[in-house]
Amino acid sequence: MFDRTQLSRRRFLSNLAFTTGAVATGVGSWVIPAPWANAAEGPIKVGIATDLTGPIAYAGNADANVAKMVIKEINTAGGLLGRPLELYIEDTASNESVAVGNVRKLIQRDKVDMVLGGITSSMRNAIKDPIVARGKTLYIYPQLYEGKECTPYLFCTGPTPAQQCDEFIPWLIKNGGKKFALPSANYVWPHTLNVYARKVIEANGGEVVFEEYYPLDQIDFSSTVNRIISNKVDVVFNTVIPPGVGPFFKQLYEAGFLKNGGRLACVYYDENTLNINQAAEIEGLASCLDYFKVLTKENPFDAKIQAAYEKDFPGNFLFAAGSAATGTYRGLKLWEAAVKEAGKVDRDSVAATLDHAKIAEGPGGPAEMVPGKRHCKMKMYTAVAKGGNYEIVGRSDGLVDPKEC
Repeated sequence: MFDRTQLSRRRFLSNLAFTTGAVATGVGSWVIPAPWANAAEGPIKVGIATDLTGPIAYAGNADANVAKMVIKEINTAGGLLGRPLELYIEDTASNESVAVGNVRKLIQRDKVDMVLGGITSSMRNAIKDPIVARGKTLYIYPQLYEGKECTPYLFCTGPTPAQQCDEFIPWLIKNGGKKFALPSANYVWPHTLNVYARKVIEANGGEVVFEEYYPLDQIDFSSTVNRIISNKVDVVFNTVIPPGVGPFFKQLYEAGFLKNGGRLACVYYDENTLNINQAAEIEGLASCLDYFKVLTKENPFDAKIQAAYEKDFPGNFLFAAGSAATGTYRGLKLWEAAVKEAGKVDRDSVAATLDHAKIAEGPGGPAEMVPGKRHCKMKMYTAVAKGGNYEIVGRSDGLVDPKEC
């Protein structure tokens, strides 16, 4: 399992070069040159820092692909402020120490005007200081996360706990039961998310039977599975991540958790992660995200984005919400709107307009920044896995407030 995520730098460079004309500028570094010259001011430089190699490369490569797609779209339409965009990509490699060095290249060597990227919260925490404090550069973080990130000049375009829990957990209690287990990976996102989730569970008449944390590389969950079964848990609200999540769900299935009416829930589960297990092993798993591919059947704009992505980037790196691809698209388009309004690309000017930026169309619907909060309102959807695909079973009435900062 997960052989497809172990993408080598050589294979990535080969794929990138053949499809986009990227040029390697060092170990883990690539640039896609501006398609035309602007002698007066030069190109606007966009930096992408994401996991092209490592355990979550399936997500990082999708995010890089989305950035290539959006930058190409902007350039085809004439660029920004009469200037072309040039894209710089750095591999954060699922390794914070590697990431910090590579991100410094974006700031010090390439002198980018903005950086977008980071997937895990530990990665964001590692690279935000080199970008924002020392680098004096605008930073957009696209991933769903645990909230509480209120650093000036750092804007978040993925869902927060309020957006993923306030309507989802009451749905789980109604459609799963009141007894919850919170098995978790031992890092900042699960710890902080679980604090919020527990409050919502208990406020709605539910009970947290147990909450446990495991090493990121743990793959034997026999004792945890035994506790879930023996305590007759109704809902497993999971924050175990790859590589452990696949074995964990398989072991739960083999122990009869689903057969006996148990409900799996995981708020980062999207179309990419559906493929980790056999469909039967996660049948009925519920997730709450800002986009699911099934929305393309009802929304022409979602269908347009999805088709464009699949045409340019066929293969296993899917356009999906839990992997930050939708937050990457949303972040770049909000930034584009902010640059157009500001008429400049310096950090202070763009931050001032990004503070209230809006887009009328995006993955899952429109989106807008909450003024003064540096977080994004968006529509949210609850979906259930059935036969290896998702079915929408709930949706927000409008744009959901992130309730942050």
